[in-house]
Amino acid sequence: MSKDPIRLDSEWIAANPPPVHGRGTTKNSRGRVLAIGASRQVPGALRLTGEAALRVGAGKLQLAVPTSIALPLGLLTPEAGVIALAESISGEIDMAAAPAMLDAPLDACDSAVIGPGISDPGTADGPIRYVAGRNTAAMLVIDAMAIGCLRDVQAEIAAFAGRIVLTPHYGEMALLTGMSEEQVANDPVTTAVVVAKAYGAIVVLKGSDTLISAPDGTSLRYGGGGTGLATGGSGDVLAGAIGGLIARGAMPLIAACWGVWLHGQAARRVATVRGPIGFLARELAGEFPKILPQ
Repeated sequence: MSKDPIRLDSEWIAANPPPVHGRGTTKNSRGRVLAIGASRQVPGALRLTGEAALRVGAGKLQLAVPTSIALPLGLLTPEAGVIALAESISGEIDMAAAPAMLDAPLDACDSAVIGPGISDPGTADGPIRYVAGRNTAAMLVIDAMAIGCLRDVQAEIAAFAGRIVLTPHYGEMALLTGMSEEQVANDPVTTAVVVAKAYGAIVVLKGSDTLISAPDGTSLRYGGGGTGLATGGSGDVLAGAIGGLIARGAMPLIAACWGVWLHGQAARRVATVRGPIGFLARELAGEFPKILPQ
């Protein structure tokens, strides 16, 4: 039986601040994020991820996406560099065709966010296997469909133990563990801790309450930003925020907790203007700079 989680509240946040960048800071010293994902079916997901990474203070951003959406995404996100990757007939990234396109960006990044917008579970393992095969010092944030394939690549990503964050909702956790969603919901704390230990990862288990668990058994619980966060793209924003904070120099547990906190507090702020239901995921990231310490 797992210990009761620590409450993730304003007191914890104040005691565990993210890095603060002062005079002499450059865009390189604020960290470089590489986000890999999107598909023809979900072309805008990495826009949400990338903007969140920049809004939490990351200095540089590159978005690696299927060729057909690279140009429009680049125009929509002029602050980012865009890498056009080979594309399958179904509009997914085809890592087998041109993996070398990512060699230099991956070697140069501080964090890599993998998974947002990938719509086919059969191809989600391609980016994971590619990154696992590189001798990179980057920390990883793995989200969405990419989480479900981790059981098949657990040995390959073992080298990333201690520098990986997983961001599943209950359905993705069920895929990862082979449990049912009901089983996950019956004991989410133990489930998150077991997965954190198995993968050497910080696990952010998203729900009405969100749990953040570490391999050493530490768990925190955030009471949630409200039901308005149960909307498409919300998880893409959270993954980007965590990736951006890691790039800035935050350790994975601090980055995960601050990402969850910012995500939830931003939702509460937007809800006061838009209403508790019906605000959009793309409205969240603009609130981050107002909440972050200066």
